[in-house]
Amino acid sequence: MEWKKLLCGERIRPISRHEGSKDLRSEFEKDYHRIIGSASFRRLQDKTQVFPLDQSDFVRTRLTHSLEVSSFCKSLGQNIARKIVTEIKDESFEASYQQDICDILQCAGLLHDIGNPPFGHFGETVIREWFKENLPKLNFELDSFGEGKTLSQILNPQMQNDFYNFEGNTQALRLVTKLHYLVDEHGMNLSKALLATIIKYPVSSLNVDKKSKDICCHKMGYYYADRELFRDIEYSCGLNGRRHPLTYILEAADDIAYRTADIEDSYKKGRISFDILLRELELRCYEDNSDKEYRSLIETLKYRYEKGIEHGVNDPGEYAVQNWIVAVQGKLIYQATESFASHYTAIMDGSFGQELLDGTEGKHIVDALGDIAVKYAFNSEPILKIEVSANQILSYLLDRLVPAAIYYDTDKKLRPIDLRMISFISDNYKRIYHIYSEGRPEDEKLYLRLLLVTDYICGMTDSYAKRLYQELNGLI
Repeated sequence: MEWKKLLCGERIRPISRHEGSKDLRSEFEKDYHRIIGSASFRRLQDKTQVFPLDQSDFVRTRLTHSLEVSSFCKSLGQNIARKIVTEIKDESFEASYQQDICDILQCAGLLHDIGNPPFGHFGETVIREWFKENLPKLNFELDSFGEGKTLSQILNPQMQNDFYNFEGNTQALRLVTKLHYLVDEHGMNLSKALLATIIKYPVSSLNVDKKSKDICCHKMGYYYADRELFRDIEYSCGLNGRRHPLTYILEAADDIAYRTADIEDSYKKGRISFDILLRELELRCYEDNSDKEYRSLIETLKYRYEKGIEHGVNDPGEYAVQNWIVAVQGKLIYQATESFASHYTAIMDGSFGQELLDGTEGKHIVDALGDIAVKYAFNSEPILKIEVSANQILSYLLDRLVPAAIYYDTDKKLRPIDLRMISFISDNYKRIYHIYSEGRPEDEKLYLRLLLVTDYICGMTDSYAKRLYQELNGLI
């Protein structure tokens, strides 16, 4: 892969000379302002990070998480670009690329969760499971298909697998390239380099292999509906089926942000204490005969606690945890930077199939933090109750919306209740459906109508989904 193509500033819809004649910003700086000014980005303030529908001003939302990821992305971009110039000395990497990389990564951090449905990753699970259960059972009767068939008999394998492997990452690409109706059907019309960076998994739903040693195959990266768009991005950036190098950096920044933030938020919510955190870290250190870096971080946590006492703070545990997390973040940023540099050749030729932190000293601490968060936060009663509620809310909405959508835009007359359910879906989303369904075969139109439902649900905030469910059930 070549940096000149990888940093492609072209857009799906070229900007006219008149539009850009007086604009001195780079293409990637323009991307940043398009994202920040979008309603889709603002809606992240009411989407779950760890604790759904939380009233605390401190606990993170998807918005604050995305801002943190964006910040880490920029820091990693600065470090890695400098290494490419001063140590790796790749002659094809021009000096101006350093700023471009930082701008692209900063934008990618803002966008990486923008397609997530309500209620976090559990929301994705609910959507996947609903379609696995219902696609083989829902009948569709139109003259063009003959006798009544189930949806799974009509949709081709990739169309079906798109729903069975539903992912917020995949939805992000769809949202920014189509659904966010800014000027036309091209969404935010962002640069192709940025779009390539947010495609974490450059495979279709037919090629997902969760057991593969190559992490790029673990999830799908694009819908059947967006296959032509994906090919355009892939060709323009010279990827040839491989992951964009900046995607590894985005993924590392996301891991660093959420692994450390989950611990801090769990402390604030009273799910873990200083003593619990220290005990869990020491337990893993003893069991795994951990490396020196891991042991030194444990000593740092103790030292920060002593400093808190010395400074006379009200809660030395909180003081220690917050300061320790900053130290951990710095260490992990360093580890990710070194890993990118040491695997530079494999990353650039597309043969690197791991996360940047795999095989580094930082891997142990990342895994430990993840285990602790699962044990004390994700498996806590309040979270489990919310997830049960989320399942009820999203399943109910899918139960009502999908039967209405499958006959929308067909000759079959909709029931009064179906007409009302369809009326709730954004006119912009329906406009996009009509633009992209024009001239398509009937099975693909049906598939696009199912996507219309998931588009609508993914655009909901946690509060809106809950409120709509309550209103439709007469609970308000």
